[in-house]
Amino acid sequence: MTDALTGSPVALTRLARGAGCGCKLGKDVLLEALAALPPGPDDPRVLVGPEGLDDGCAYLVRDDLALVASVDFFTPVVDDPRTFGAIAATNALSDLYAMGATPTLALAVCAYPKEGDRAALAAILAGGAEAALAQGCPVLGGHSIDDPEPKYGLAVVGTAHPDRLLTNAAGRPGDALVLTKPLGVGIVATARAAGAAGPEAPAAAEASMLKPNRAASEAALAAGLRCATDVTGYGLLGHLHELAVASGVGAEVDAAAVPRLPGVAALAAAGHVSGGLRRNLQACGPVADIDPGVPEADRLLLHDPQTSGGLLLAAAADRLDDLARELGARGVTAWTIGRLTDEAPGRIAVAASVRPPPGS
Repeated sequence: MTDALTGSPVALTRLARGAGCGCKLGKDVLLEALAALPPGPDDPRVLVGPEGLDDGCAYLVRDDLALVASVDFFTPVVDDPRTFGAIAATNALSDLYAMGATPTLALAVCAYPKEGDRAALAAILAGGAEAALAQGCPVLGGHSIDDPEPKYGLAVVGTAHPDRLLTNAAGRPGDALVLTKPLGVGIVATARAAGAAGPEAPAAAEASMLKPNRAASEAALAAGLRCATDVTGYGLLGHLHELAVASGVGAEVDAAAVPRLPGVAALAAAGHVSGGLRRNLQACGPVADIDPGVPEADRLLLHDPQTSGGLLLAAAADRLDDLARELGARGVTAWTIGRLTDEAPGRIAVAASVRPPPGS
């Protein structure tokens, strides 16, 4: 993008107040607004609605077919327009993968300044369309508005078998928690904006954000799992809390087992913490019991807003070997980071180290 007066390149991220999924409304603000909505329809065809704050909705079409839909868009998390479009599309498709669905088609959602560089706008749209099509999901239309702050994403529709949906409400006590991408994207983006990230961490963060969750979703289904969510703007603990509440379980997390991008701990220790991370800390404070022995950098990492983050899977002990085999066959690296419990539904206990779940 170029400056209208000087013709010099303008970084996309400098036009935005937030970065990627870190620009989400705070959970307290969102929940207050959602509480004013009328009750959802009393319709047995609605398999997944808004009640559990799941990754999308699911609607029964026939006994062997459900439609699954979601929408996701955000402000730039990188400066290159085509890469921004590709990351935003990958992130939007992830909501369907988190529900065990196969994306079928998408519509683009775009906000862009009318006086902005048209070549950059075209690159954003092209990057998103290319990334979606590479995953078998054509972008067939969309909508745009004039806005000084660029935003881009997709509304996605897909299909799933009703009996094989992944939801955040199917976790059971004793399930292992398995994460398929390292954390730290938000911390890296904040450090990058300050010119303090260096080359390695941003490159690793970009590669992670561009990696689709399709293979991880397919592996989860092949292993017979039924519980998943993806980790995005509310951070690992925020999305785990939603899963725990929806499933009526508690959770334990081993902070030392949580994967992180290279250099992230040092960046967090240096104070590169976004406003979104601080909002997540505040929101999770009442529901997360974090051991004082957990390093401060790890505590921050657990609340860091992720853009196009990995899947968080809940796997029963007798499914873990199958899951590891299916993930490995598809080239997906994953980490067991904790387990679900029958204690204090909705609460999360974070320790420097916890006993691994049976079968892990």
